[in-house]
Amino acid sequence: MKESLVSRRRLKIVFYNGFFGSQPDLTDLEAKERVAFSSGRSNYFNADAVVFHVPGLSTRRFGTTELKLLYKPKGQFWIAWSMESAVNYPALQDRAFLRRIDAVMSYRRNADIWTPYCPPGAEWLRLRDEPLPEKTESAPLVMFQSARANESKRFEFALSMMSRIRTDSFGRVLNNRKLTELDGGRATKLKTISRYKFCLCLENALDTDYVTEKFYDPLLVGTVPVYRGAPNIDRFSPGHDAFINADDFSGPEELCAYLNALDRDDEAYQRFFRWRKQPFNPSFAADLTALHRHPFAKLIDLVRRHAAGGQSTTEAPAT
Repeated sequence: MKESLVSRRRLKIVFYNGFFGSQPDLTDLEAKERVAFSSGRSNYFNADAVVFHVPGLSTRRFGTTELKLLYKPKGQFWIAWSMESAVNYPALQDRAFLRRIDAVMSYRRNADIWTPYCPPGAEWLRLRDEPLPEKTESAPLVMFQSARANESKRFEFALSMMSRIRTDSFGRVLNNRKLTELDGGRATKLKTISRYKFCLCLENALDTDYVTEKFYDPLLVGTVPVYRGAPNIDRFSPGHDAFINADDFSGPEELCAYLNALDRDDEAYQRFFRWRKQPFNPSFAADLTALHRHPFAKLIDLVRRHAAGGQSTTEAPAT
């Protein structure tokens, strides 16, 4: 009877703090799921669950300060949510922080709810019918980098690359070219990337499972990612020879020599697009299956199980 009552009533899940100055995008959720969420601490004491956006908390080591003293109503379920690397936000590995947390939503595959950056399956399936865009830029390599986080020493890596291969850099970091059209956000970025043969994709931290849109965006628009980041990046690739892993080379000098050679050899370059007409890597296909249900819909399921007295609060990791 208890589970039946819980399953019928509307859950109350509160976002304790903002998402980089705004609210999380819940538009992909069904309407009946969206109503479970609200923002504002006025709803805190009556909430079934509270979501703490870790990067938006008061300090990077928030778990040892404010959260330690925050009153937690009996039975309330606490979720730590972060899409940012634990290298940059060590609270995600802070035992004092995690001691009061019931579940973690993050990019880590072993999280209670896995929240990857990977776009949904529909975006990948349409690639099979789309022609490759024409490569119209004289520079073979493009880069978009604006955030200042640099735990991976990516700025130094990029600067070394730029001294060895022609690179158009549109971001605030190492900028050497401006957009020739009105900046329409992600759509403009993707359109620009599509005109280049290669895109330099440097994560702000070298962290297992931390694979951001930097890797996926070039793949979606027919440009080869030159990637440096997660050591297990092969696990995230949609197919064989879909990208170039910077870690396969001794350093920027050897990598740039390879890219310059590919720029002159169209037949060798074209092999990086064969995956678009082939079945996805099994690991990638499994990821797309895992993404059929929105992470916040999975959060609702998890909170409902907790409210009903369920024993398991962890979803099976993607395999």
